[in-house]
Amino acid sequence: MKTRITEMLGIQHPIVLSGMSWISVPKMVAAVSNAGGLGILATGPLDAAQTRAAIREIKSLTKKPFGTNATLLFPGAAENAQVALDEKVPVINFSLGKGDWIVKAAHAYGGKVIATVVNHKHAKRAQDYGCDGHLVTGHEAAAHGGDATTFCLIPTIASAVDIPIIAAGGVADGRGLAAAIALGADGAAMGTRLMTTRESPLHDVYKQLSIEKDVYDTLYSTRFDGLGCRVLDTKAARKAVRESLNLKKMIEALPNSVDIAKQLHLPYLKLFVGVLASGWKNARQLAFMANAFKAIRVATEYGDLSAGVLPVGQCTGLIKDNPTVSEVIERTVKEAEEVAMVLARKARIEVAAPAKAPREVKPRAAAKAKTKPRKKAAPAEG
Repeated sequence: MKTRITEMLGIQHPIVLSGMSWISVPKMVAAVSNAGGLGILATGPLDAAQTRAAIREIKSLTKKPFGTNATLLFPGAAENAQVALDEKVPVINFSLGKGDWIVKAAHAYGGKVIATVVNHKHAKRAQDYGCDGHLVTGHEAAAHGGDATTFCLIPTIASAVDIPIIAAGGVADGRGLAAAIALGADGAAMGTRLMTTRESPLHDVYKQLSIEKDVYDTLYSTRFDGLGCRVLDTKAARKAVRESLNLKKMIEALPNSVDIAKQLHLPYLKLFVGVLASGWKNARQLAFMANAFKAIRVATEYGDLSAGVLPVGQCTGLIKDNPTVSEVIERTVKEAEEVAMVLARKARIEVAAPAKAPREVKPRAAAKAKTKPRKKAAPAEG
């Protein structure tokens, strides 16, 4: 299946692994790229040295194109993006910030930059400063989807920009991929679906839950990590949403932020002062993130049902098995091609040959016919 995304990125199939923290690790990224898609490394939990090591590990595991992400709101994200640029990563995906400087540096070595957006205004702005494509995240998606659903968001943005679009949110099989392309996208990101595969590092407890849950079994709230975020509906998730950032959670954010500082190898005092100096709104947001990071990590790595919270999309209800990455990608593309053929047959209109029109009588000939005297009959013999 060839689209503008496959041609631009040099990949075989228009399928992208979303950059999911603690899921999109080097081996997972390489598995997707080797299967013909585009794997994107999640750098949110990494410091600059760890990001560099992860990129080099991916290069040792695949010769195919791959990407890294940078959530610019997070501490250390700009440094991670710079490492990706230094390592000349083929594709850089950024979100929650302005990435014009990334575009300029990536284009200098021939790299491509994809902006994650949730509305047409941000999409237009990213196109204007040179982004090569968009990853458009609908309301159905795991974590930070927009307010509009994929069915409405993709055509809205496709009408506003000229660069290729990757649809994220609601795609778990070939039907979703075919639908995304019909809506105006050039490919699809499959985070939730690829998260439940054999190569995925997601804990087996949550893989099984992802298979068992229905499309209705997710929660969407701003009370988990301070942004609109979709997670798997569990007791722990409901508790996290209910408590939000109350006094207890504010206190918990302090040791959790210490853990983040250690994880990112940032001096805690510097991080703490920087957060406070950025204003109450940013400080509150980062307190949310500190608690959310811990909950996501213990779910992903340890399968903890009592404290863990896992971001998943509504398409978790479409997942019924735990195959390999290659199997998911191959059957998704095959099904999408079959769906396209079925749609073509359904939409084909058999046009009947038009009925033969009567021969036109020219006006002059008609007048002549009217005025021509009738031949008199011969008189009868007496």
